Amino acid sequence: MSKIFLLFLFVITLNAKTFSIATYNVENLFDLNKDDNEYSEFIPNTPSKWNETNFNIKINNLIKVIKDMNVDILALQEIENRELIQLLLKKLPEYKYYSFIKYPDSAIGIGFLSKIEIKENTNLDVKFRTKQFRPILETTFIYENIEFKVFNNHWPSKAVGESYRIKYAKNLQDRISSLPKDYDYILIGDFNSDYNEMQTFKSNQKLNNTRGLTGINQILNTVINNNVFVTYDDILKNEKRVHYNLWLELSNNERFSSKYMEQNVTPDNILLPAALFDSKKISYIPNSFSVFKPNYLYENNVIKRWQIDDEKFFKIHKGEGYSDHLPIYAKFSTNKDDTSPLKSIEETPNNTPTTISDLYTKEKLTTPVVLKNVVVIYKDDEKAIIKKENDRAIFIYSKAKELKLGHSYNLQINQIFNFNGLKEIKEFTVLDELKKVDDFKSLYLDAKNTDIFDFKYENEVITNLKGIVKYSKLYLDDGKIIKLYSHTRNILPKNGETITITNGHLASYKGNMQIILYSTTDFKIGF
Repeated sequence: MSKIFLLFLFVITLNAKTFSIATYNVENLFDLNKDDNEYSEFIPNTPSKWNETNFNIKINNLIKVIKDMNVDILALQEIENRELIQLLLKKLPEYKYYSFIKYPDSAIGIGFLSKIEIKENTNLDVKFRTKQFRPILETTFIYENIEFKVFNNHWPSKAVGESYRIKYAKNLQDRISSLPKDYDYILIGDFNSDYNEMQTFKSNQKLNNTRGLTGINQILNTVINNNVFVTYDDILKNEKRVHYNLWLELSNNERFSSKYMEQNVTPDNILLPAALFDSKKISYIPNSFSVFKPNYLYENNVIKRWQIDDEKFFKIHKGEGYSDHLPIYAKFSTNKDDTSPLKSIEETPNNTPTTISDLYTKEKLTTPVVLKNVVVIYKDDEKAIIKKENDRAIFIYSKAKELKLGHSYNLQINQIFNFNGLKEIKEFTVLDELKKVDDFKSLYLDAKNTDIFDFKYENEVITNLKGIVKYSKLYLDDGKIIKLYSHTRNILPKNGETITITNGHLASYKGNMQIILYSTTDFKIGF
């Protein structure tokens, strides 16, 4: 982090007050009253063992999380009723204010616990003819005599198509469009949408019933101009009401608040308008966004959710665990300085990328970048991997047909892209072809000296990796397992074969490392 940015944060601390906001889906907090709306496993005092003992464990575990986070405003989802919010308020005296909303026939609702004064509450109705979900809770807060709104969301799950979430997004966008352009507000909660939903849902025909349109990306405008993410570079430059998704502040492999089939997903989001970067009233503190994941919530790549055994006739509570979501939080300031909080970032020396490593710190490019003397270390038709000595490697997914294996170039990089966590060059121009590099394979990484599960080696070419293939996974001598992937599955080694990978593409995918094989020449049978 630059000295200028650290100085900026120090100035904020001296001249302004800060507060924090978090969102947490607590995974089905029900009481011990039978109301006929609860899920079957939460009907009290049945063989499912939703009883006083397990209820108290669930409540006490939640209280521990809230106390340890110690945020000023907490948005909660999956709370059965107002009485449970009031119970939490009683057990957490540091919180003085609360709000709650749900539809009468719904099983669960949403609410806030707050140390900051709540001025008023209202709800945005989002109703369907044959299904019922939850309203959006609009709560107005007063802090240091400044008014701002937080919209708590719990959109429909992916048991239904994207059209349902589109309706939530449209209702929300219509409401915030009625606010003054410089009004401070925060969109928060469980959107049941990845920050890059436009990528993740396309292959699922059930979800993609909107021809590629998503609520979180295209309706709430977290992307613009051919689905490029809104970032610090342009948040203040758009006439359209756009939003910055705070997930973009974390490295790709750290972007998760839940797991689905061991892959990273981001159903929980915090979206911010340009007004929170204009230095008026309330401003977001850049790079303050984080996932709250102490060891008791997350360890060894596992989120420690509330444990329920799925028996033949009943789901039985085990009395341990927390939630299948992790909380996420961010910090804000009542900075009175006229300078935008983004100005210090823009003025940071060497903010323009000059190396391949620099490209990994950017979500997109606003101006082209020239990379000099990069070597093509792998080639597969229009795909290529380039690398420079003492620098990282990066993948070119397409349009690289003219690049020659083992040759060096000066390239102008016009745009980059993240595909489910994998950094790629999307558009480039060849400036100069320099020379043939006979020892280009010296830029490969030897598996004997490399932690292939370390994300800093994403897009490198790995060699001398040995193991046994079982169901498209490579089992290594040290007991670790890595997935093998190919666009053409019939080139993958057969089940039970021992192989040595001679040039495999190390790639990240939704929070996991894998090896991409493009040809049978990428490995040999035997050790």
